[in-house]
Amino acid sequence: MNKQLLRSVALLILIPVLLGAASKNKISPEIALKRLMDGNRRFVAEAITGPHRTAERRSEVASNHAPFASILSCSDSRVPPELLFDQGFGDLFVVRNAGNIEDDIVLGSLEYGAEHLHAPLILVLGHKSCGAVTAAVHGGNHNNHIDDVVNAIEPAVEAAKEQHPGDVDAATRANARLVARRLAEKSKILSHLIESGELKILAGYYDMDTGRVKLLSDE
Repeated sequence: MNKQLLRSVALLILIPVLLGAASKNKISPEIALKRLMDGNRRFVAEAITGPHRTAERRSEVASNHAPFASILSCSDSRVPPELLFDQGFGDLFVVRNAGNIEDDIVLGSLEYGAEHLHAPLILVLGHKSCGAVTAAVHGGNHNNHIDDVVNAIEPAVEAAKEQHPGDVDAATRANARLVARRLAEKSKILSHLIESGELKILAGYYDMDTGRVKLLSDE
C-alpha cells in the first residue's frame, strides 16, 4: 500500500472521529443551562451523581474535549465549579480569578472556549462573602497588585451604592452582571456568537450557605 493510499485511508478514519467530537458541542445555550442547573440542584439536594470522573472518562477526553459550558468564577477555594454543578472531566471550561473579573487573558480564554470548543454558554459566577468584592466595598490602599483587583470591581460597588450602600452581596451581584455585559461589549467574537444564537452569557450568584446557584436574571 503506497503512502498516498495510506493517507487517504487515515483521513477516512479520522474525519468521522473529528466530526463526531465536534458534534458533541452542538447543543443550544438553553440545554447547556439546564444541564448546569440540574447539576446544581443535585448538589443542593446531596444527590450528586459525580458524572465523568472515572479513569475511562479521563482517558476519553485526554486527546480532545467538548465542554458544554464556560464558567468565569472566583478563585475562592469554596467555589469549585465542577462540584457546584455536579460535573466531571471535560464538561466545563473554567476560568478563575479573584472577583471573577474580565481582562484580556480572560477574554481570550472565553473566546477560545466559545469559538474553538463551541461551548454555547458562559456563566459569570459571583458568590457570597467574596473577599475581593469585600475589599472593594471597604476601600483602602494595599500598595500592591490587590489594588488592580479592587479597582476592577469598583464600578460594581458604585453601581450598587445607590440602593445598597456598603452591601457586599449587592456589589457582588452587580459585579457579575457588569462583567457578563462587558464580555459581550469587549469581544467581537462573543458578540457575533450571541447575535447568531450560538451563545448566551449569563450572570449567577452562589450562596455558600445553601449551595444554590441563582441566575441573577431571576431577581
